[in-house]
Amino acid sequence: MGARPLLNRRLAGLGTTIFAEMSALATATGSINLGQGFPDTDGPEEVREAAVRALREGHGNQYPPGPGVPELRTAIAGHRQRFYGLTHDPDTEVLVTAGATEAIAAALLALLEPGDEVIALEPFYDSYAACIAMAGAVRVPLTLRAPSFRPDLDELRDLVTPRTRLLLLNSPHNPTGLVLTPAELAAVAELAVERDLLVVTDEVYEHLVFDGAHHPIAALPGMRGRTVSISSAGKTFSFTGWKVGWVTGTPELVSAVRTAKQYLTYVSAGPFQYAVAEALRLPDAYFDGFRADLLRKRDLLADGLAAAGFRVFRPEGTYFVTADITPLGETDGIEFCRTLPQRCGVVAIPNAVFYDNTDAGRSLVRFTFCKQDAVLTEAVDRLARLSPL
Repeated sequence: MGARPLLNRRLAGLGTTIFAEMSALATATGSINLGQGFPDTDGPEEVREAAVRALREGHGNQYPPGPGVPELRTAIAGHRQRFYGLTHDPDTEVLVTAGATEAIAAALLALLEPGDEVIALEPFYDSYAACIAMAGAVRVPLTLRAPSFRPDLDELRDLVTPRTRLLLLNSPHNPTGLVLTPAELAAVAELAVERDLLVVTDEVYEHLVFDGAHHPIAALPGMRGRTVSISSAGKTFSFTGWKVGWVTGTPELVSAVRTAKQYLTYVSAGPFQYAVAEALRLPDAYFDGFRADLLRKRDLLADGLAAAGFRVFRPEGTYFVTADITPLGETDGIEFCRTLPQRCGVVAIPNAVFYDNTDAGRSLVRFTFCKQDAVLTEAVDRLARLSPL
């Protein structure tokens, strides 16, 4: 078809995601997959049974309402009130999406014009780059640097230009495990108000904060009318395949996001929406136990990585550990991850793929610990026997 590339230039260079590549490598080599962040056990039995019940009773087997089933929208609003004291109208301020990934895509497609600048915390989840590109906008990284990965707030202020439209936040942050402090959030909010910026905030790990607590930026002065908050059921309830996410915000913001969302998937996950509504109403004991279990797994993996010779950055949140391979005498995280399955039967993700400033993440790799104890223990044992290149 001539010399013109088939893939449009906005998506040039993105190609197959690193998660697909590494998961395929795990399958091909029979390795333990600590790369892609999916649990290897299902979530609460009562939530799974709620999905089965919805299927059998015919709830959601046909197209659900475009904004999401009323039961789930009400539960999402109740969840925000229960944990953060935030009040949302389920009918106008809540939108159900096909996971947080669609919510991010719809928000960016709805709110950005071509040429707008988006400041995002780097390293950033790979879909951020793709969604910004699809919107025709320009990503501007605020690089989080080891060992603390704390944002440089002076640098953030310097990055804002007359073309800046939106700040894209992720806290708890994947892949570093950073949790933004109240002081950091207040500084970001002050800047957003001062420069009249929108904020899209990805909070999917909101219930996986090990040190401190999760604080929604939407609750801060001046932020309600400029913040699109995003979360999902996959990470909190360990049903990642259901792809149930949501957006909360003012009626104007949610209406804008819904306009884009309706032309992406239109609707999805009908029966699962009813089950997630029940999940969001689980008692505090579930959320506390979930966090405590993942904290224990975090320490199991982090201690094992340290014993194997990695420099470990123990995360404040999420279910990922970032480690530096430099103490092992290696510097190229991408090459390290591509050869790791053959060397010891474990798969990880190179952090460099999450950076525009690749030098900042060149020697960093990410492991997930949302796995069974026996799997983590075996992975740690294999890494301890890591053979040199």
